[in-house]
This record gives sequence, structure tokens and C-alpha cells, in this order.
Amino acid sequence: MFEKLYPTKENDSAYTIPYESLYALGKRGIIYDIDNTLVMHGAPADDRSRELFDKLRYIGFKTVLLSNNKEKRVKPFADDVGSEYVYKAGKPSKKGYEDAMKIMGTKPETTICIGDQLFTDIWGANRAGIETILTKPIDKKEEIQIVLKRKLEWFVLRAYHRKNKVKK
Repeated sequence: MFEKLYPTKENDSAYTIPYESLYALGKRGIIYDIDNTLVMHGAPADDRSRELFDKLRYIGFKTVLLSNNKEKRVKPFADDVGSEYVYKAGKPSKKGYEDAMKIMGTKPETTICIGDQLFTDIWGANRAGIETILTKPIDKKEEIQIVLKRKLEWFVLRAYHRKNKVKK
């Protein structure tokens, strides 16, 4: 029932993913959400995010930040970490994901999407045929509409964990 919302994998943080392993498996492009995946909502890039993107370039990855935010939020962050970006992406529409792959020159099988929300990041990537990694949100303080979505996400993740026999 909820399969289109299920992530391929889960990880505590975008900063602890074994990126070398993903590259060894043939992944060449990474699509990232920004807010609550890489930094707290609305925060600028920090040393940790800049170091991550430096590491990704060193490994050989291309990256795109995919955000529903306006360009004035996304561009400064992207410039600071040295990534391409798509703003006002319309997630979970698959168009933004397709645009991101076009920018990177990747295909669904060589791309992975990393984000903290099932109903935008994961669902949209799944619709585009891209593997996903769901991360825990960085900050528990969120806007009311996201808090309400998190309550619905809990039910979906419970079904996902039962299906995959994951203990949380």
C-alpha cells in the first residue's frame, strides 16, 4: 500500500553514509535535499557540508541540490558547497529529479537521492526510478505543516520496518 513511499535504505545522517561503497556500486550522481538533510532548516552551508561536497568531488560524484525553495535560498548554499542546483523543484513531481539527472549526465540506475522526508524527497525519487536513502531530520523543530507530515510518515515507516523486519 505504501511501497511508493518506502526508501531503498535508511541512514542516521547524510554525513555517515559510506559514499565510497556507493561509488563502487556504480552510483555517479547524488541528488540532495538541503533543509534538515544537510543543515538545519534555513541555515547556510557550514564546514561539515563544505567538507562533504569536497569529499564527494574527490570520490568522483556529481551532485545536485533539489529543493522546493526559491532560488534565493538554494543558490547561495549551492555556490558555497560547489554543487549544481534545481530550485522550485515541485517535489514530489519526478520532473525535478529528471532535470537533476540531466544536469549530472546520469540515469536512474547511476543516481541516488538523499533526503529526510518521505512525501517529497523519497516519493519523488521513487517515481523517477532512483534509489533513495532516508536520513533522520537534523532538527526536531519544524514548521507545522512538516510536523503534521512527520506524523503520517511514522505510519508509513512502521509498515516499512514491519515489511523489512527492521527494529527501531
